[in-house]
Amino acid sequence: MPLKPQDIMVVLKLCTYEGKRPPMSIIAADLNMSPSEIHAAIKRLRQARLLHGPEMQEKPNFSALEEFLLHGVKYAFPAEHGEVTRGLPTSFAAPPLKDVIASGGELPPVWPSREGETRGMALEPLYKTAPAAALRDPTLYELLALVDAIRDGRARERKIAEQELISRLRSENVKTQSRTAR
Repeated sequence: MPLKPQDIMVVLKLCTYEGKRPPMSIIAADLNMSPSEIHAAIKRLRQARLLHGPEMQEKPNFSALEEFLLHGVKYAFPAEHGEVTRGLPTSFAAPPLKDVIASGGELPPVWPSREGETRGMALEPLYKTAPAAALRDPTLYELLALVDAIRDGRARERKIAEQELISRLRSENVKTQSRTAR
């Protein structure tokens, strides 16, 4: 059973929870997805070994996740561009990269969204509910933006995004930042 783009969003959200995995209904509400979508994603993530089984409280397998995000996500889920639109900044135009990487005068990449106030080049999110979920959880927003920089960025942007993503995944800060963002 191959991974789907929403599975990456689910596993990144799971990285932000402290302790035991919350009920699927809570994850679903946090991600604007249905509980059945969450259940199917968890099943695919376990099969792909990106998520441990119940014996380890279904926590993300950080070493496998790191490897997949750094080396596989851009091939499995390549970035898709659209036209100029309003939306939510992503990739190098969103935190945490926006303070490190200058845009060079080009339009920033944005997830098309009515809630977004930034005019830029459309970059389709991993999953259609990513912008809404990101607006509710700044930590998830940063993780998704870093993944977009890996999927779509130039060499320098990808390298910085990889370092930032590794730092967050290896740190307890992912969980702490999410707790303070709620």
